Amino acid sequence: MPHPLALLMAERIKAGLKRKSITECSRWAESYRIMGGASFPGPWTFKYHPWLRAMHDSKAELNVGQKSAQMGYTEWALNTAFFNIDVHGKDVLYVLPAKTPDATDFSAARFNPALELSPHLSQLFSQVDNIGHKRAGAANLYIRGSRARAGLKSVPVGLIVLDEVDEMTQENIPLALERTAGQMEKQVLMVSTPTIHNTGINGYFSTTTQEHFFFKCPSCSRWTEMMFPDCLEITADELTDPRINDTHLKCKECKNKLKHENKWEWLANGQWVPTFTDRDSRGFHISQMYSSTMKPADLARSYLKGQKDPADEQEFWNSKMGLPHIVSGAAVTEDNLDECRQIENFRNGQVKPRGDFLITMGVDVGKQLHVEIDEWRMPNQRYTADLNIECIPKVLYQTTVLHFEELDRLMIEYGIHACVIDANPERRKAYEFASRFWGHIKMCLYGRGITGKQIHVMKDKTGQVQDEHLITVDRTSWLDLSLGRFKRKAILLPFDVNREYKDHIKALVRIYEKDKDGNPTGKYVNGNSPDHYGHARNYAELALPFAASAIQPRDIEGVL
Repeated sequence: MPHPLALLMAERIKAGLKRKSITECSRWAESYRIMGGASFPGPWTFKYHPWLRAMHDSKAELNVGQKSAQMGYTEWALNTAFFNIDVHGKDVLYVLPAKTPDATDFSAARFNPALELSPHLSQLFSQVDNIGHKRAGAANLYIRGSRARAGLKSVPVGLIVLDEVDEMTQENIPLALERTAGQMEKQVLMVSTPTIHNTGINGYFSTTTQEHFFFKCPSCSRWTEMMFPDCLEITADELTDPRINDTHLKCKECKNKLKHENKWEWLANGQWVPTFTDRDSRGFHISQMYSSTMKPADLARSYLKGQKDPADEQEFWNSKMGLPHIVSGAAVTEDNLDECRQIENFRNGQVKPRGDFLITMGVDVGKQLHVEIDEWRMPNQRYTADLNIECIPKVLYQTTVLHFEELDRLMIEYGIHACVIDANPERRKAYEFASRFWGHIKMCLYGRGITGKQIHVMKDKTGQVQDEHLITVDRTSWLDLSLGRFKRKAILLPFDVNREYKDHIKALVRIYEKDKDGNPTGKYVNGNSPDHYGHARNYAELALPFAASAIQPRDIEGVL
């Protein structure tokens, strides 16, 4: 009878040989990954997620997953990370939107359960206590948030996973991608639900093969894909109508019903079909219409909710369909801008300010200083205490300058009563500018925990103002007001307003979401396009209450 130690050694040798013989990530997942949860517990299987197999085995250097929610893409990313650590001994960088709470939640909800359920993984990792660093022999798994640039530096790895790209600090993504620069064999996985066109995950997806999952229709045997609205027969117009439960999927080719209950059968032999065959980077898009857990009636309810609530509309297209979407009215259009140009006939920089009007200036700071100077028309009769609601701005001048000192000339030439300038990234230069025109300049920070149009001035415990130059405001609320003018034709633009100004204004798009209590909220994103004039417009708007106070001194809250 063999000695127990010899049996143990034989088993380990056999297991090692088996592991080394596995060259495909999909086979590794089926061999070693164990799943928990109520939906698909037990050994990993592609039965209910057949689209994931080819994604697991992709050899492309860049792989972009533009997804709807709960379609297994994060498990694809995890399996790829584990496979590369185990079989290839590669170091892996796993990037999440933020270190706290995302990295902590990832360790608790994704990484730790994977190890607890899989004996192979639990033996593989020797050090797991550090949230940001897990060690498996000589290989390492680094978990980082996208907001801290320091955490993305000096970590050379063979695989990078960027999970929930659209929630990340976009300017730091290229820094993370540089971590594979010194590797002979490297791979990048990018995963996210999209928001708007050409931003975040959709911007990266647009450079790839843009693959869609096709299957053979069980009725007509033609290869097809599921698309909305062609393949979803919604059988009710109201959420309360019981007929909504009759909603079903259908083939867009033959119009016959596709049974949700045996979806896994007719999707089993599906395959990815690229839109572009001449690209090296692969991109995968799929919607919840393919999901075995999402009933057609649930999709119908989500769509009908979106007809009444912009946050639900955004949720349907982004999280259910996995597509970028702009809600109607969420962005300024070319027509909006043209209508504001035609109210009066005047040219940019050719109209001199009148002495009986308030004049404000807004400055956004970047490689250049983008400037907007406004002349404010007061109504003959006022009905509210809110100047920004009552007054109409006329954009006298929009321009760019290279140096802060050039702003001095504009302050004097136009007789600026109040100016608001971006506090960052040139805090020292902005402070020097504010000091040269003491009492007429405010440096602005966009902050959290501030509601509506409240302007927050930082004070110490005794109630004394700590820095009279510095203010903090809610970004979304003020952009709603300053950009909303273009839609209401409540702003006058020069007839020859330049292309850059118009493009910057249009770049800012309001996206809608729900907060933790289910209430609709919004925020502005720029679609990876320049938006400097949009913020200059916002700062010029913010300056109005201060301009009124400069002429007739009083508490700023009295003119809001």
